[in-house]
Order: sequence, then structure tokens, then C-alpha cells
Amino acid sequence: QAIQAINGYTNMTAEEFTNMVFQKIDVNNDGELTLEEFITGVEKDEDLMELISKSFDLSNVLKVIQNG
Repeated sequence: QAIQAINGYTNMTAEEFTNMVFQKIDVNNDGELTLEEFITGVEKDEDLMELISKSFDLSNVLKVIQNG
């Protein structure tokens, strides 16, 4: 339910969504995801970039860090 709330794809299970994302960004198809593949994959996919940007808004965390 949490994955569906984050991703907005209520017609997909969390596993289906995760597999879809993984297939999009595992560019060398080795079944493993490196940080470089993740970053490159997300940057190339507008939908994933928007999803990641909205889901992981760390602006409040940064404010706390800046204010000590």
C-alpha cells in the first residue's frame, strides 16, 4: 500500500511496480542495479524523475541540517 501511495500506480502491485522500474534502469541487464545505473536511468525517464523528486523531497531535512 505504501508503494502504491508513493507511485500512484494503484493498478500495480508493489512487486510489479518495482520490477517495471528495475527493467527501465538496469541498462546492462545484469540483474543488479548500480548507483550509476540508477541515476542514469532516472535522469532519462521523466516519469521516474518526477516520481523520485516528489517522493523523496528532502528539503525539510536540509532545513534541519542547516539550522543545526
